[in-house]
Amino acid sequence: MKKSARALAALLVAGLSLTACGSSGDSGSGAGSGGSADAPGAQALDQASGVTTVEFWHSMTGKNADVLNGLVSQFNAAHQGRIEVKAQFQGKYDELVTKYKAAVQQKGTPALVQVYDIGTRFMIDSRQTVPAQAFADEDGYSLDDLDPNIRNYYSANGKLVSMPFNSSMPLLYLNTDAFKEAGLDPAQPPKDLNELADLAKKLTKKDADGKTVRYGFGAAVYGWFVEELIAESGTMYCDNDNGRSDKAGKVVFDSAQGAQIVQWWADLVKGGYAANTGRVTDDAQAAFKSGTVAMHLESTGVLRGYTEAAKFGVGTAPFPKVTAADQGGPAIGGASLWISGPGHSDAEKRAAWEFEKFLTGPEQQAAWHTGTGYFPVNKKSLDDPADKEWVAKYPQFQTAIDQLKATKPTPATAGCLLGVMPQARKGVETAIEQTIAGSKTAQQALSDAAKALQPAIESYNSSVG
Repeated sequence: MKKSARALAALLVAGLSLTACGSSGDSGSGAGSGGSADAPGAQALDQASGVTTVEFWHSMTGKNADVLNGLVSQFNAAHQGRIEVKAQFQGKYDELVTKYKAAVQQKGTPALVQVYDIGTRFMIDSRQTVPAQAFADEDGYSLDDLDPNIRNYYSANGKLVSMPFNSSMPLLYLNTDAFKEAGLDPAQPPKDLNELADLAKKLTKKDADGKTVRYGFGAAVYGWFVEELIAESGTMYCDNDNGRSDKAGKVVFDSAQGAQIVQWWADLVKGGYAANTGRVTDDAQAAFKSGTVAMHLESTGVLRGYTEAAKFGVGTAPFPKVTAADQGGPAIGGASLWISGPGHSDAEKRAAWEFEKFLTGPEQQAAWHTGTGYFPVNKKSLDDPADKEWVAKYPQFQTAIDQLKATKPTPATAGCLLGVMPQARKGVETAIEQTIAGSKTAQQALSDAAKALQPAIESYNSSVG
């Protein structure tokens, strides 16, 4: 059995979560660039007989699925008789990954798969895909139109491992009516956690019986927000430059910054200034839309839905810094696209690459952005007339544009490349809950989470060599 097959088998037997954006390839001793370097040229399609079918697994639902299917139909019409993309919904991200693991074992992977962000390290180590960089190098195809921060997230060793597609970033959402009612100016949002805490106290409202009818702050107990705040602080979530200079050997989220973030959150809840809606994202979103919380952390992806559902003015502000002196910025969320290598013909690989290029073109990304609210991965999309019209209709999105432009790509803002990121995220969520409950201090809870995660990190790393 080859080393790559042994490594993948070990990962699958270990049951480690697959997750998101990466490619496979040459693992090396460093961060790795992933996957087979075999990227066929355009002649692969010329030499193919009949229609080349691309099986495409994704996790988009509702309006997002409608827009995606429209783009698939547009591509298929333009390549009729040559390429046919068959988009297949495979459940939520975690469900899709579970099916992908089974497909690897059965040697029946799709030609193209959408995987969410925190699975990058696994996808690199699986060596099941051809890096996007390999296709770009084969064609002399410029990747310069990709937003540099988005490209930074999906790169390892300076090479693009997967093609960014649906990208999101965090924002601070504001109930502007609540601000005005409290005598506050929503045009002067909090810039750091201390300012946010001060405003949360002023925005909290109780009725005549002393019952809280509006909390100043509220967010789901979601580890992603801690990851984002650590990135905003300019510090690391895991060692070795967030797993970018070498494979991450441990998490360092139990730093002073991490502890400050979690203790801040818990103190607001215990003080009665923040709602505790638990880990369920829908519950936290419902609290904001109903006016139960005045400030709220969420993704850009919900902006359109919030503006349409809320019966109050919805404002946006950049994600807060931990302290006023911090020089970091947000890390990208969402998912990217991976082209399968083993078991697929050159024509299939090439057809999948043609589809990736189409999806990330400026016009298509403008359609994707305006139809879904995801951030366009192509910088030129924001100059598209339809995109400009959409941003004019939803001016709150300008905050996201400005925030990303102001962010310098660094290892901190690239996010952590870690094979067990899903487990790490859940560990942080447990630490938040323990700190809120008062059973542990934030520092102790995070340190315990980091210690509990270490065996899984070591097992993963030893399995991939």
